[in-house]
Amino acid sequence: MSSTTSNMLKVAVIGGEGIGPEVTAEAQRVLRWFAEKRAAPVTLREAQYGVVPYLASGHVMPPATVEAIEEADAILFGATGGPETKEVPPEARKAASLLKLRQKYDLYANLRPIVAAPALVEAAPLKPSVLEGVDFIILRELTGGIYFGEPRGIETLPDGRRRGFNTEVYTTDKIQRVARTAFELARKRRGKVCSVDKANVLEASVLWREEVIALHKAEFADVELSHMYVDNAAMQIVRAPAQFDVMVTGNIFGDILSDCAAMCAGSLGMLPSASLGPVDRFGKRKALFEPVHGSAPDIAGKGIANPLGSILSVAMMLRLSLDRPQDAALLEKAVDTALSKGARTADIAEKGARILTTSAMGDAVIDALNALA
Repeated sequence: MSSTTSNMLKVAVIGGEGIGPEVTAEAQRVLRWFAEKRAAPVTLREAQYGVVPYLASGHVMPPATVEAIEEADAILFGATGGPETKEVPPEARKAASLLKLRQKYDLYANLRPIVAAPALVEAAPLKPSVLEGVDFIILRELTGGIYFGEPRGIETLPDGRRRGFNTEVYTTDKIQRVARTAFELARKRRGKVCSVDKANVLEASVLWREEVIALHKAEFADVELSHMYVDNAAMQIVRAPAQFDVMVTGNIFGDILSDCAAMCAGSLGMLPSASLGPVDRFGKRKALFEPVHGSAPDIAGKGIANPLGSILSVAMMLRLSLDRPQDAALLEKAVDTALSKGARTADIAEKGARILTTSAMGDAVIDALNALA
């Protein structure tokens, strides 16, 4: 293998289900633009996931997709889920779920940037005064907590009642490594970490808070640390979100709070994410990049979905996997430029605004890239 080939970032491109293929197609166009115009060292391999390959092969994640993911340094993913069909049994979907993927590759650190774009202030549900200066990251622990804890299940009790149960569980190592990521991230930003838990009720959260405090004292005393209960954090996100810099929290709390924080960005369709695994002995880490939104089956196939969450996930890939911060900043500026010129999909449109299709929004971003570059 030549040094040129070995230095290439291998990217598996998986559109998935619902609106996933539509938004991923625009993100892929943008990624190809950086490969062609800026010599970004990437090779792309497309792969299938979901109901389409299942109906063709009996696999939600067929062998070719498993191989593509295994070989990839980074995964550009669209969306999964939608109305359950008789053709895809729950067991088959569960076996190939994103939870399994996160667990297999230990993608423990989920970064979700929350930025209030000035051009979308009028489209956002929150007041302009609330949105001023909003720029923070929700760091969600992604491989622990109630989504993975055991025991779990549904059982029938002796008296005939049914009981469903899940277990919220965290260990020292899982807490410390995501907290360390938060502190290191804050050192590159504004130097503030807010750790979110429910330590007034949950023992798992008591441990979470104790371990975060201990790590802060031992290694990160230069970073400002605060703590907040999750219910208050939800209120503060819509009351005064500019107070936050890096918010670190457990799996279920991060899942809920980031959807709440979408109101700062104008729409869930605006939010990108990156899920990072541990750094290996070669200094590389597996990473999955995807918009925060789901498959939105009600609008799938209509060409009206917002691709900016997926496109901004490419910016995160440029920054975190390719170490090309200037290219990442260029793409973020191109998105801002397109928005400032009035580019709108239905979810972020003010009254009277001209609404673009998914592909037309991709065109607007690429036009902005060409102009800026």
